[in-house]
Amino acid sequence: MEYAIDLLLSLAVAGLAVSLGLDRERAFYPPVLIVIASYYVLFALMAPTGHVLGIEIAVASGFLLCAVIGYKTNLWLIAIATMGHGAFDIIHYFLIENPGVPRWWPAFCSIIDVILGGLLVVRLMGRRIAAR
Repeated sequence: MEYAIDLLLSLAVAGLAVSLGLDRERAFYPPVLIVIASYYVLFALMAPTGHVLGIEIAVASGFLLCAVIGYKTNLWLIAIATMGHGAFDIIHYFLIENPGVPRWWPAFCSIIDVILGGLLVVRLMGRRIAAR
């Protein structure tokens, strides 16, 4: 059931971005990637162990770097990194033990990452937004 809710909410967010025209701007997707990646840092702040915070900051910094470089050079990097973050959500638990992450978060985040990254791919392939 949670996957169905995640899917519907993700489609609603993507639909809102499209209907308002937010996704037509190059500047829409990079902050989305930055915010998506920052949630694990927030969860680490809520965790009782301090060592997780540094690891999560390092990982989030990698996605932040992809967002900045992708915005300055080519939005395909943003699309790949956003969908890559969706894959990262699935394996996060096996790589980083962050007790602050809610049980339902990886499924939710992976679905929205893939949908928003896929939306950017569709926009780039249809040339509705310039890659460079």
